[in-house]
Amino acid sequence: MSSFMANSVAWDVWSIFLIVLFFGGSIFVHELGHFLAARRRGVRVERFSIGFGPAIVSRRGRDGVEYRLSWLPLGGYVLLPQLAEMPMIEGEAGTDAAHLPPLSYGTKMLVLAAGAAFNVLFAFLLACIVWRAGLPTSADFDTTRIGIVLPTITLPDRTPVPSPASEAGLQPGDVVRAIDGRRVADWPDLQQTLFLGTDRAADGRRRAVFTIERGDRTLDVTVYPVLTGDERMRTVGIVPAQDLVVAAVAAGSPAAGAGVAPGDRIAALDGAPVFHFTVLADFLRRQAGQPFALTVRRGGRLLPLRVPARPPTAEAADLGLTFQPSFKLLYPDPFTQLGDDARQAFGLLAAIINRRSDVSVADLSGPVGIVSAFYAAAQSDVRVVLWLTIVVNISLAILNLLPIPLFDGGHMLFATIARLRGRSLPPEFVMTVQSVFFVLIISLFAYVTFHDVRRNFRRAEPAPPPAPRAAPAPAP
Repeated sequence: MSSFMANSVAWDVWSIFLIVLFFGGSIFVHELGHFLAARRRGVRVERFSIGFGPAIVSRRGRDGVEYRLSWLPLGGYVLLPQLAEMPMIEGEAGTDAAHLPPLSYGTKMLVLAAGAAFNVLFAFLLACIVWRAGLPTSADFDTTRIGIVLPTITLPDRTPVPSPASEAGLQPGDVVRAIDGRRVADWPDLQQTLFLGTDRAADGRRRAVFTIERGDRTLDVTVYPVLTGDERMRTVGIVPAQDLVVAAVAAGSPAAGAGVAPGDRIAALDGAPVFHFTVLADFLRRQAGQPFALTVRRGGRLLPLRVPARPPTAEAADLGLTFQPSFKLLYPDPFTQLGDDARQAFGLLAAIINRRSDVSVADLSGPVGIVSAFYAAAQSDVRVVLWLTIVVNISLAILNLLPIPLFDGGHMLFATIARLRGRSLPPEFVMTVQSVFFVLIISLFAYVTFHDVRRNFRRAEPAPPPAPRAAPAPAP
C-alpha cells in the first residue's frame, strides 16, 4: 500500500513538473518573443511578468527590467510603455510614454507579432521531436473504417433512439473518406469534422454527408446527427474498426485445433466480415458449444478454417487467442502537425461564430481545462505532453493575433488604423475600448472556467446506470 502511494505521489509530482515546464513554458516563450524583439528594436522594456496581478517574487535586473512571477496564472505580459498602455492589466508604467521617442509602424508590428512567432517556432521544434520520437496512439484511431454501427444511441435525457448511422444505412467495413466534402485522415479527424459540422436540412435537422468506400464503390450517404453527452456533441453512432491480429495461440485450444497461427488476422465468422473485437466476442457467446467457420488472412490471402465445438466447461468467448495490443507510433512530419492544428483551431473559431453550428464558447478550454488536459497527458506519456504543447502553442499564436482589443492583434489593428489616418488614435478612445473589452474578456474567462470546472466535476462523478439498450458512450 505504501509503495502504491509513493508511486502515485511520484507520478503527481512528475505531472506537475511537466505542466509547469510545458504549459508555463508556452506562456514564457510567447512573452520572450515580445521581450527579445523589443530589446532588438530599442523599445523600452519596464517589466517581464509571468502571470497577472500582484507579484509573488520580483527582481530588477541590471538591464533595469523588473522580472516577476505574479499571482494570477492567466498568461503573462511585457510592459512596453511606448507600444501599449494597459494599466488595468499590467499596472502603471514607471516612465511616461510621452517622454519616450515614438515607435515606427514597422517596429510596432514586429514586436507585437513576435510573441505568436515564437509560439509557432517553439511548436515547430517540439514537432520535430515528435516526428523523430513518434506519437503513441491507439491503432484503432489510425483508421477511418467503421467497425460497429450501433443500433441505438442515448440522448442527454437518457432516452435511447435509433442511431443516425443505422438509419442512414452505414455498414461495418465502410471506409469514411470525407464528411461534407472535407477529407478525413483518421478517426480523431473524423470526430472533429463531425463535431464542427454546420450543415442543416431544410427542416432544420442537423445533416452530414459521409463520402464512403464500400467495396469497389464510392457512395455519398446523408446522415442526420443528434446531440449526445453532457457536452451535447454531434453523434451518429459509429465505432472505429480494429485490426484483430493474433499474437499467440494457446496449446490445445479450439483455435489451435482449427489451425490458427500467430500473425493471422481475423477476417470473417461464418462468412460474415468482422471488424471489431466486440463482434467476435458476441459471436462466440452465441455460438457456445457449436462449430463454426473462421476465415483468417494469412500472408496476403484468405484462409478458411473450421473451429470445432468447444466443451461446455469452456468460457463462452474463449478461443485460446491473444491479440496484439491496439497501440502504435505515428511519425507525422512537423509541417503536417502544425497545419492540422491550425486548421482545427480556425475550424473551431469558425464554428463558434456560425449560428448553424452546435459549438459554443462553452466548448472552449481555459487555463483550468488546459491544465487538466496536461495532467492527463502527463499520466500517459511525455510524447503526448509534447503533442498537446504543440496544439496549445498554435492556438495561442492564432488567438493572440485576432483583432481584438487587449490581444496582440488588437494592438496591431490600432496601429494600422493610426497609420492609415495619419495620426494616433485619441488616448481616451483607446483606453475606453480597452476597458470595455477587459470586462468582456474577464467575463468570458469566468464563463469558460465555470464550464471547465463543471466538465472536470462530471468526469469525477460515478457514471449513472445505463438506460435499457443504451449504446456505449465512446461512439462518435
